[in-house]
This record gives sequence, C-alpha cells and structure tokens, in this order.
Amino acid sequence: MPTDSPWRSRDFRTLFTATAFSQLGTNIGYVAVPLIAVSALEASAGEVGLLATLSTVAFLLIGLPAGAWVDRLRHRRVLITADVVRAGLFASVPAAWALDALTLEQLYAVVLLNGCATVFFDVGSQSILPRLVGREGLVRANAAVVSLQAAGNVAGRGAGGGIVQLFTAPVAVIGVGVLYLASAVRLALPAAGRGHRSRRGADGGRTASGGGLAARIAEGLRHVLRNTELRALALTASLTNLGSQIVNTLLPVLFTRELGLSAGALGLYWAAGGAGILLGARCAHPVARRLGHGRTLGVAGLVMAPTALLVPLIDRGPWLWVAGAGWMLVTFKIGVDNVLGVSLRQRLTPDPLLGRMNATFRFMLTGAIAVGSAVAGLIGELAGLRVAMWVGAGCLTLAFLPVFLSPVRHRRELPQPCGPERPAAGPAKERTTGAQSLLPDRSERAPRRRGPGAGITSSGPGTPVPPGVSRRTRPGEGAGE
Repeated sequence: MPTDSPWRSRDFRTLFTATAFSQLGTNIGYVAVPLIAVSALEASAGEVGLLATLSTVAFLLIGLPAGAWVDRLRHRRVLITADVVRAGLFASVPAAWALDALTLEQLYAVVLLNGCATVFFDVGSQSILPRLVGREGLVRANAAVVSLQAAGNVAGRGAGGGIVQLFTAPVAVIGVGVLYLASAVRLALPAAGRGHRSRRGADGGRTASGGGLAARIAEGLRHVLRNTELRALALTASLTNLGSQIVNTLLPVLFTRELGLSAGALGLYWAAGGAGILLGARCAHPVARRLGHGRTLGVAGLVMAPTALLVPLIDRGPWLWVAGAGWMLVTFKIGVDNVLGVSLRQRLTPDPLLGRMNATFRFMLTGAIAVGSAVAGLIGELAGLRVAMWVGAGCLTLAFLPVFLSPVRHRRELPQPCGPERPAAGPAKERTTGAQSLLPDRSERAPRRRGPGAGITSSGPGTPVPPGVSRRTRPGEGAGE
C-alpha cells in the first residue's frame, strides 16, 4: 500500500470502525425520534421543530468550552464516555415506552443531552485524527471519514425508515443505543495480541497551555479568526451551511404541498445529495494531487457553486431532474471542501490547539445551521417558498468567494505540520502511534519502552509553533452531514 495510506495505522482502523457504528446510529435516530414524537406523542409541527432545534443547540451552548476541555483530556476516554452516555440516553426511550411513561419532555431531554455528548465525540475524533495517521495520510484519512459520513446519511436514514416501518420506532431506537454501545466497545477493546501505551504528555493535550477556561477559549478563537486561511475556510463553510439549511428546511414543504410529490421522491432527492458528497470526497485527493490543494478548492467553487441556482427551478417533470443535477453538483463541491479543508485546517493547527480549533469551527458551522433554519421560516412566511429558495441558492453560489479570494487558492501543497514528526520505521510494517493511541493503556505507569514496537511518535503538546502559523479549516463541514 502507498506510504501515505492511513489504513496502515491500526489506530485509524479502530477509530474508523467506531465512527461507522456511531454514524449509523445517529442517522437511524434522525428518522426514528421525530416519528416517535409524531406517532406516539402526537407532537405538533412546532414541537417537532423544537425537537430538531434541541438536537443541535448543544454546539452553540458548549461547543467552545468543549474544545478547551478536550485539549486537556485523554481523547480515547472522551470518545468512549460520549458513546456510553448516548447509548444510555437512547435506551431510556424504549424503556419508558414499555412502561407507558414516555413523554415529549423526556424526548427533549434525550436529544439535548445526546447533542452534548456528540459535541465531545466529534471534537475529540477530529482532534485525534492527525496524530493517528501522520501528515502523509491526513488527506486520505479525511476522505475516508467524509465518505463514511456521506454513506451514513444515505444508508443510515434509509435503514432507519425501513426499521421503523417494519418494527416500529421504539425498536429502531433500541438499535441506535446498541450501535453507540458497539462504538464504545470497539474503542475500548485492545487489538489482538498487542497493547500500546500512550505518553501522558502527548495524550489529549495534558501538558497544553494553562490559563482559565475563558482564556483558553479566547486562544482558540484568536487562532481561527486571525489566520487568513483559517478565517476564509470558516467563512466559506458557514455560508455553505447557511444556504444548505435554508434549502433543506423548505424542501419538504415544497415537495409535498406545492409540487404534490411523495415523501419517497424527497428521499431520493436527498439521497442524490448524499451521493454527491460521497463522490466529491472520493475525488478530492486524486484531483488535489494533480491540480494542487488550494487550487482544487478554488476551482471547485468557481465551477460548481453556481449550479446551486438550478435548485430553485425545481418543479414537476424535467425540471425536477435539472434541479436534482444542480443539487448533486453542489454537494459534490461540499464533499471536496470537507476533505481538503479539514486536512488544511488540521495541518495549520498545533496539537495543543486542535480541540479548540475544531470546537470553534463546529460552533460557527452549527450556528450557521441554526440561523439558516430561522431565516428559511421567516422568508418563507413573509415572501414565499420560492423567494426563500433563491436566497439559499444565492448563499451557496457565493460561499466559495472567501476561499477563492484568500491565499488558500494559491497553496499548491499542504503546509508542514506545526512541529517535527518522526517517520514510520518502514513502509512494510503496520503503522502504530505511540504518541496518541486509541488502544487502551495496559499499564499507564509503566516506563515507555524504546524499540521497534514503539511505532511513530508525533510531536508533543510542548512543540513550539512557528510564527504566523495558525489552525483553522473545515469548510463545508456539517453541510453534508
């Protein structure tokens, strides 16, 4: 396999498998929980909307402090704890159903607390990835993760609908809890025959810079907002999420009320978007290798972003296919952005700031989603569905400009990581990471052994940061999720 392949890292395979379980559970829950609210608890449209809002509001409430906390914790333990908490929350729903005690307030609490746990899981998994695969495998690793998320959007929600139809929504929620538990078990179990210890100093940023919580949050914000490239990536991602959410919020109303199309047609339309993200993620690495990393981000936006203007033309007959093709091209561009933007942002950020950088991006991107939902409803009520769709399409069309007008467009290669990194012992050997391992520590107090089993050791949190280097990038993230 190529030397930059992340699949040579056993720790990456562990994280990838756990993320697959987690994504499948999340997407099944995306379908099952609202159906329980509607069918079993007779929730109104406003109550269902509040349920959806509470499921994402955690990123706004604790997103920034979560990044500061994650930088000071062991990432593997954060991931396992988040999975166990989510499994317990979803297990409470069928239990209350069986006892005839389920209420809408309980569902509100479940989705809100599940969102809080998801904040920690997402920030932790994004922060640990650069240490698991090394700088050479970062783009391929992000392509694999984004592809997994896109596939989860298509397959997970389809499976969720099928399970609800065949076995009822409470049974589907049981499956969600089981999948989260499977993710936790995958992260907790050691690989067969070997246990790897992780250094205290490099595991989760325990030796990261001190200071109070507010000072650490401010440090992460400055890192993102003062760096020209990271700021451009954040603005492009936020505009993309804003436009996508305006469109997606109104599509169900447009399909069912104005066009008289079935829910199945809407599902296929959204599936085309998921397929676009998947294709974009798979093409990002080979195209960037040929055209250059930043040039690919700029060209993809310039060529594909304007196709968003086809989406408001949606109608019955041929125009449905025209709008669907435009939407698929837009999401293809989002898939490219997710892979290349995330990789650039990770390379621009030193290890001690990874959690706070990821949390800052999550805060901004999820905030854009929340604003998009509100804007869609407001414009839809005051000016009509079509006007709101054109506003969303306009945001998607212009979203590429911050990156296109920034130094990102001229970047041929990814920057060198913020600190020295030792290469793997040899291309034929399976790669493991001594600095940050997902495998459980068998004896954290035992001295670290030197030798062939030590694997790669990345730079620790105390590594000095070159002047002018800052960490920010994750364009389009969330738009395809």
